[in-house]
Amino acid sequence: MSYEQYYQLREQPFSNTPDARFFFEVDHHAEVLERLMHAVNTMKGLAVVVGDVGTGKTTLARRMLDQLDDPQYESALLVIIHSAITAEWLLRRIASQIGIEHLADEKIGILTQIFQRLMELHESGRKAVVLIDEANMLQQRELMEELRGFLNLEVPGSKLITFILFGLPELDAILALDTPLAQRVALKCRLSAFSPGTSKAYIRHRLQVAGAVKEIFPEAVLDQIALGSMGIPRLINTICDNVLLEGFLRKRDTLDVDLVKDVVRDLGLTG
Repeated sequence: MSYEQYYQLREQPFSNTPDARFFFEVDHHAEVLERLMHAVNTMKGLAVVVGDVGTGKTTLARRMLDQLDDPQYESALLVIIHSAITAEWLLRRIASQIGIEHLADEKIGILTQIFQRLMELHESGRKAVVLIDEANMLQQRELMEELRGFLNLEVPGSKLITFILFGLPELDAILALDTPLAQRVALKCRLSAFSPGTSKAYIRHRLQVAGAVKEIFPEAVLDQIALGSMGIPRLINTICDNVLLEGFLRKRDTLDVDLVKDVVRDLGLTG
């Protein structure tokens, strides 16, 4: 038997793997998304979203990509998985993301292809948008200069491509490696942790999506999870998942505050 069966759930409710079915509309995140869509629709060129680890940047990026799933956009999500990438790799990757299939061998040829493709999209009324998650991994000045080069591609009154960068707070310092690029940031948003009330609503939402048919976390337990997680969505998921597992292993039909405290301590989340 699994804890899902024990607590009469259809599936695990607190996986940290992005899943659109569990998306929880937070007022602050909805406002950020609205601002980002404005930046895209007016082709501002460059927008930035920063937030601490676990505050929902990747979830927001994927949610935005879903909203860009429309014929009026040529959109893609690029996830940077390490900091050793080169400027040439970034150039080629972005070119592929906007629909260029057969890339030239030399940089000047690729740049020509990119400009032609962006003009083709512009003339057809479509907007080119590239979302870059984990953008704080772009730690070289040459990479910032490459992005700035894309922003030089424009027509009167509009950029030809818009980048949305999602990253940790150190992204600010990385952008500052290239002052002209930092000055071209048209919109910057910061994601914050959930309030206690939002944290509790988030937990209830995920349980409901997972098929909960009874109250599993009493109010006091929800309060303790909100406190122990500091309102960080990823930590909320981790704590809740472990509380359910421990409750199952201890055969607890009723979960309590002491169990949450044990889990938080075991996870090393207390001072």
